[in-house]
Amino acid sequence: MRRVLKAVGYAALPAEVLLVVCLAAGLAVPAPLLYALELLAVTAVLLGVLVYRRARRAGLPPLRALYEVVPEPVVRLVRHELGLLVSLVRWAGRRRHGIRDGVEAFGHARDQAAIMYGFAFVCAVETVGVHLLLRDAPAIARVMLVLDVYSVLFVLGLHAASVTRPHLLEDGRVLRLRQGCHTDLAVPLDAIASVRHAPLFTHEKAEGELNLQVGGQTSVTLELASPVEAVGLLGKRREVRTVRFHADDPKALLAAVRRVRTAPSPAPGTPV
Repeated sequence: MRRVLKAVGYAALPAEVLLVVCLAAGLAVPAPLLYALELLAVTAVLLGVLVYRRARRAGLPPLRALYEVVPEPVVRLVRHELGLLVSLVRWAGRRRHGIRDGVEAFGHARDQAAIMYGFAFVCAVETVGVHLLLRDAPAIARVMLVLDVYSVLFVLGLHAASVTRPHLLEDGRVLRLRQGCHTDLAVPLDAIASVRHAPLFTHEKAEGELNLQVGGQTSVTLELASPVEAVGLLGKRREVRTVRFHADDPKALLAAVRRVRTAPSPAPGTPV
């Protein structure tokens, strides 16, 4: 069943994209071809539902069952794009993700703001320029306008995700280090061997190291006594023992982590 679904999906997705482009460009699509493409798309959806239900009956959790239907990198990319749009809404409403009682938040987006606003401005200027250049080709101009507007929203969404998803110190047990919508690394405090303020502006890739740069810099370095699993944007997993990340106020974050790590444990039988 999965092989059939994969074959139908690989045929249906490019066909649907081509159909949308043709319709946006104002090209006439023969009715029989249009019906055939829609039938192919419906078939792919129905097969996907059957594969998902079979995976759930086999005991897989919902997300793993979804990976049986759609490749994990595709699911993660779609979730990332949706996360950027949701972050724009949170940003407009001045709401941050993961904030609740018992959680301390530490922002990390301040030093990239100027760069991201600059990118957004350049994309906006490009949108106007391309629209003027293509004013004699309205069909192409409409397609490019949609792409250019989305580019502006994408850049703003990247910054909004950083603003609304700060690093979190949860319940004095876990330090969650985040970068946009694609990185959310949970580090148990008892796995931390050392933590220090170490501003760096150059980072080389190395085995067992993770660099969460903001504006090309990191300001805090964690050395771990035991490795933690880091998951990349497309689902690639690897173990890391050194994590470098940035915080707007690294000294406040360090003080909070050290305070929690050195807090005396309650005596046996004492309510926490």
